[in-house]
Order: sequence, then structure tokens, then C-alpha cells
Amino acid sequence: MNPTAPEPSDVELIERVRARDLDALGMLFDRYYSHVFRSAVVITQDAAAAEDIAQECFLKINRYADRIDTSLPLLPWLYRVTVNLSYTWITRQRKRRISLDAVIDNLISPAWLAPEHIAEYSEIQQVVRDAIQQLHFNQRVVIALHYLSGLSLEEIADILDCPVGTVKSRLHYARENLRRHLERINWTGEVVHGYAR
Repeated sequence: MNPTAPEPSDVELIERVRARDLDALGMLFDRYYSHVFRSAVVITQDAAAAEDIAQECFLKINRYADRIDTSLPLLPWLYRVTVNLSYTWITRQRKRRISLDAVIDNLISPAWLAPEHIAEYSEIQQVVRDAIQQLHFNQRVVIALHYLSGLSLEEIADILDCPVGTVKSRLHYARENLRRHLERINWTGEVVHGYAR
């Protein structure tokens, strides 16, 4: 590939995938893997499951390339597939409790990584991890998509195929549930992107 040539668009890559060009699928994987993986790991609370889900997402691009509407952005489609695959995984794994260490690293403010806060950092990780684990699946999904993936309420509504008001409600109740959980254990920190405020 010519290093000065512009990157092919998602539309061009999907057209190439339709023609069975696996290099194009690899380029889409490189472009979007981190987005899919990060969302899946927050929702499933399992890095290995998130890895499998991410790979399955890209297999679905290959399998359903002819059905993908190239007039729309690809990333929301990938998020929708991620949420659906995560839900399926969770329904099969209801009794398992998995650590969120990798996710908490992304959710907690870097200010708490200063040497004087290292001892508190480990405790905060556990507190936030426990609080997130208490959330209902739908609330965990909106927390993941809004705070970790940085999506707007409108984008999340499109991905979840529900009204914006439903997303607002889920986000509101997710924050309230996190706040109540943190209050119940008498922890009043404000380090988590608005969750505990």
C-alpha cells in the first residue's frame, strides 16, 4: 500500500469485504477493535469474553457485509452488535462474578495515581468495581457507551434502538444506583466521572 495514499473509507472497506477481501476486514479490525473491546469489557466484566465478543463482531461484518447499510456510519452498527453479543454472554454466565480491573483503570481519574494516593487507589478500585457490578445490564450498557466510549445520548439511543428519553432514564437510574451504593458503604469520593456526585 502506498504510504501517502489516504486511508480507505469504511464504505470502501465494506465493499471490499463483500468481494471477500480479508485484508479489508483486517483494516476494519485495526480501526475499530479497541472501541468494541472496551465496551464489551465494561458490559461483560470479563476481558476474555470481551476479546471473544470483539472477534465475533468482526466475523459478523464478514458474514453480513451485504446487509450493512453503507449510507450509515459503521461504528454504531458495531456497538449494537457488541451490546447484543454481550447480553447473550451475560445471560449464559449469570452466576459468575468477574473483576473489572482493566476497566476501572479507564474510569478513575488519573489524579488518583499520584504517589500519595496509591494506597487509596486500590480501595477506590474495589468500591467502584463493586458498585458497577450491582447495576442492571441495561444500566451498565449506557454507563459503558456514555462514559467509556464517549457517545452522546442520541447515538446510544440509535445503537440500542430506543428513545433518547429511555437512555436518559437508564443513565439517571444508573448514576442514582451507583450513588446509593457508594452512600450505603459511607464512601463519598468524587473521582469517577460524575458517577458518585
